[in-house]
Amino acid sequence: MWGTAAGAGGSADNLTGLVGVAARGIEQLGEWGVGLFTLAETVVPPIPSEVILPLAGYLARQGSLNLVLVFVTSTLGAYLGALFLYWLGARLGLERSIRGLARLPLVDREDFEHAADWFRHHGRSSIFFGRLLPGVRSLISLPAGAAAMPLGMFSIYTLAGSGLWNGLLLGLGYLLGTQYRLIEEYSRFLNYAVYAGLAAALVLLVARRIRRAKASR
Repeated sequence: MWGTAAGAGGSADNLTGLVGVAARGIEQLGEWGVGLFTLAETVVPPIPSEVILPLAGYLARQGSLNLVLVFVTSTLGAYLGALFLYWLGARLGLERSIRGLARLPLVDREDFEHAADWFRHHGRSSIFFGRLLPGVRSLISLPAGAAAMPLGMFSIYTLAGSGLWNGLLLGLGYLLGTQYRLIEEYSRFLNYAVYAGLAAALVLLVARRIRRAKASR
């Protein structure tokens, strides 16, 4: 009923909006570009991995990318991003790191505090399980570095958790790769979801800062 794509060429051409832009960017940059996306998403989330990695898996099914190499580069990118935040926490301490990073756009202090609370309550295992949780996945490295968690253990848990998360999202996109027309048809709904998520994040950030400003008066 759905058929498959005619070939790798043009496999992202019919995807629209932010999803189409991301897909064409991934095609142009290749497997290492996916790694750069996941590195950037780990440090400052511009486009969530929930969008990038299924698209990469889908493009791998179309023949545009090598699935194994995408898995390797995306996991490496996530690890390098986590390592940067770990180093920042170890170098500056938790409070100074949070104070500096909270100035970035679309990032709020409460997000860092939530990740720090998660680490305090769940200990070292939070590095693995935190990689599976939006809102915790990127920021959990900061308190780990500040708490001087052994780098070897941090690396093992980070690679395992990031690898599991990336593999699940890539596998989902790869399995849907045969449903070319289905992805084309529903890409606009995915765009709506992404736009709604970004708008909600912006509204929540503004509301938090207004509330904090009122509380400090």
